[in-house]
Parts: sequence; C-alpha cells; structure tokens
Amino acid sequence: MTAETILQMSDIVKTFPGVRALDGVDLDVRKGEVHCLLGQNGAGKSTLIKVLSGAHQPDSGTITWQGERVRLNTPMAAMNQGIATIYQELDLVDGLSVAENIYLGHELAAAGFSRHGDTERAAGRLLERLGHPEISPQQEVGKLPAAGQQIVSMARALSHDVQLIVMDEPSAVLDQEEVGRLFSVIRDLTADDIAVIYISHRLEEIREIGDRVTVLKDGRTVATGLSAPDTPTSELIREMTGRDVEYAFPERGMTAEDAPVVLDVAGLSSPGDFTDVDLRVRRGEIVGLAGLVGSGRSEILETIYGARKAGSGSVTVDGRRIRPGSVAAAVNAGVGLCPEERKTQGLLLDEAIYRNVSLATLGRFARGGFLRRGDERAQAEQHVRALDVRPADVERTAGTLSGGNQQKIVLARWLLRECRVLLLDEPTRGVDVGARSELYALVRRLADEGVAVVLVSSEIPEVLGLADRVLVLSEGHVVHEGQADDIDEHQVLDLVMEGSAA
Repeated sequence: MTAETILQMSDIVKTFPGVRALDGVDLDVRKGEVHCLLGQNGAGKSTLIKVLSGAHQPDSGTITWQGERVRLNTPMAAMNQGIATIYQELDLVDGLSVAENIYLGHELAAAGFSRHGDTERAAGRLLERLGHPEISPQQEVGKLPAAGQQIVSMARALSHDVQLIVMDEPSAVLDQEEVGRLFSVIRDLTADDIAVIYISHRLEEIREIGDRVTVLKDGRTVATGLSAPDTPTSELIREMTGRDVEYAFPERGMTAEDAPVVLDVAGLSSPGDFTDVDLRVRRGEIVGLAGLVGSGRSEILETIYGARKAGSGSVTVDGRRIRPGSVAAAVNAGVGLCPEERKTQGLLLDEAIYRNVSLATLGRFARGGFLRRGDERAQAEQHVRALDVRPADVERTAGTLSGGNQQKIVLARWLLRECRVLLLDEPTRGVDVGARSELYALVRRLADEGVAVVLVSSEIPEVLGLADRVLVLSEGHVVHEGQADDIDEHQVLDLVMEGSAA
C-alpha cells in the first residue's frame, strides 16, 4: 500500500451455490479520489461492494483499511470504520420522515430521549449541502419521488463520519441538473480527502467525474488503475465485454400512415402530475416521452396502465375505452407495463423465473383450482429462450439474475400475455452496454411484430435513437411532438427549459 491508499482489497473470493461471484478480485482506493468500478451486469460489482459494506463475508482474501487488516462482519462494522454504501435499490423506511431516515440507528439524543428539533435541523443542513434545501426534513420519505429518495440516502451516508462512500448507480434516477449537483457534492467530498467508489453504466459520467477505473469481468479484475479522463470509451467497453460494442440503435421500421391506432390517449390529466396529454400510437410504432425527472413521464404511463386514476380524459385501446384506475381493465385490454423500479414494482425476486413470467397469465394454467405447473414452466421457458435470458434455467429465482436479464423477464411476461401495448419506463436503467444493445434490438423487433410501444427514458439520446416519434414534456405539459429524427438532444433540452420558464 502507498501512503495515500486508504483501502486495499486483495484476492477476494466469494461463492454462492453454483456460482463463483468473485474469483480473486483486487481493488485499491486512494484518499480523496473518485475510483470508478465498471463491469457488465453479473461481473461481480454488487457482490464486491456488499463484501466491502459488511453485508457479505468473503470466502478468502484480505481487506486492508487505512493500513490495517480488518474484518467487516456486519454493515455496522463497516460504518464504524467510516465506510458508507448507497445502494442502487435504496434501503429507506417509507413510513418515517426524511430526518428520521437520515439519522436512523444513530439518532441525536439526550438523557435517553430523541432531540427531534436538533435532528431536523441537522438533516436540513445535510440536504442543503446536497443542493436540495426544498426537501423538508419533516416530509414522509415514501412520498418523495425516486430522485428525492436518492438524495435522502446520500444525506444518510454523510450523517456519519465517513472516509469512503460507495455510490452504486447514484445518477440512475437523476436528471441532468441533479447529476451536476451530485458531481459538485462529490468534488467537495474529495476535496476533504473523502474517497468515493463510483459505479455507473453511463460511461460519459466516468470520464467527467472519475480519477481512476477498475474493470471487473466474470468475477475477476481485468484492468485497474486506468485513467478515467484519458482512457478511450472503446477501450473501456472492450475490457468490460471482451469485444467491441457498437453504440448503434436498430434501424427504424416504416410505420404506415394508415396503420391502425392501437393506443389513443385523449385529454388525459392528473392534478399535480400532468395536464391535457394527447397521445396516439399506431400498430408497430415506438413513441418516446422525453423530459426531465418530474416532468410527468412515469405518471402518464402509470395512468394509462390504471395504476393511477386520471382526473379527466380517456384511454382507448383498439377502439375500446378502458375503465380509469383499473390495472385489471388495462391488462385485459392488452396493455403491459415494465416499471421504472423493476425490482420493487415488476418482479418477485424470491420467486422462480417461470412464476415471474406467468404472473399476468396465471388463469391460463389453472384447472379446477390448481395450477398446471408443467404447462406454466414450458410456456415460460419458451419465451425465456426466445429472449436469450441467461442463465435460461426457469427454476432459478429472479433475484439472482443481472439487471439486463431481469428486464427480459418482465418483457417475457407481456410476450406470454400477447399484449398489444407495451409501456417501457426506463427499460435500460442499470443495464450494461452489451445488454442495452440486445434490449434495443428486442424492443424494435416487438414493434416490427405489431406491438405499439411507449418509451420513457432519462437518457434523451436513447429516446431519440429508439423511438419513431417523440413527445417532449415540461412540468406536466406536452411542449413538442414530432418525428424523433427531426430533433436533437440540445433542441429537446431547450424546449424543456423554455417550457419550464413559461
């Protein structure tokens, strides 16, 4: 270890039944640096940070922290050493306030009593440090949007005396302005000699915020110490995948002007979320919704799907109007939703793959009050293999799959249901570059087979590259509609900013 090295993980091995998740991983982190950890889904990144955070115990290998060999037996042991982890799947308690979540487990107290006023003031200072003074410490955290909850999770980490913060996909639910604030906070942290391990699939972020890069592949360290600003993107991709990956979207299909309208949304409004949205999607067409986090994109999809009840307007599929606020009515009409938070909203992580695939179609396999499990497995396996889910063992639990393969499981569910309208909310969130290209090709294939697709993504190039038409949203209003290839990213952002100002 050098004098400035704060963490060294050497030859870390971790196995699970049938899987060698880490096979001798090495990682060293210096004081005050942003060390980026890259790798495809399934490369071992999540397992490695769980070893570092005390959530998993390694089978072998050593962890040296500030020059001393340590055992991190529990998450509290890691926190006591000054190591904080912000997971992609946030571990907040919905029923508690923002301040209570930030100081959960180390409440400010005197004489055995919690000092609520001091706790709320301290939480407010942390939120202000993070550039979000508008988040009230008294607000119930479960009522915050995903981006707000991410900020609260960061504040919780900063509430401890930390020397190293692990950030797992921290920008996945943030818009560009919020990412800029995040990077400003990270720079403030590193200026105070706090180290950051930064995990992201957005390679452009690595170049902007990172100092050095370590790449994992198949549970092994394949490259380390790479310069984040100077290493070409093509080299990073080659290290991650073992091959060159083209950042190319599939060729757009030709949607006939007289193709039947499958989804017709007219005057749809939800007070406080969006107003007077008109949206028509023809058979075989992909329509993208572009805009910042909080512009109403996800809320529109959830309302079409019946998970929210609209204040006014109508949703029609194949000429038949859907009863508002009814998921069952939407699914019966042929509407499927792949939600933004697939792990908490789209999957039963502890259930087998085949059961996750068949969830929307269980009635098909029921006879006399009993499920015909053989048919259920066979049908699920057919779609799992068609989508190239890896591994293709439908008996495995969904939680053991990588992000890209979990997304395929949700898609397989709606393929089995033979849906007519597919709503995709952040379909590539947390998905590596290799799996992204597969998902892009899959979505285009579904459209070519006649499915009407509505796509939401925080990555504007993704919306413009994959969609045929695009609607630009600003603060719940549609400010532009047109062909996706007639507008670029800068024009979208200009429209969003102009709409917000208006």
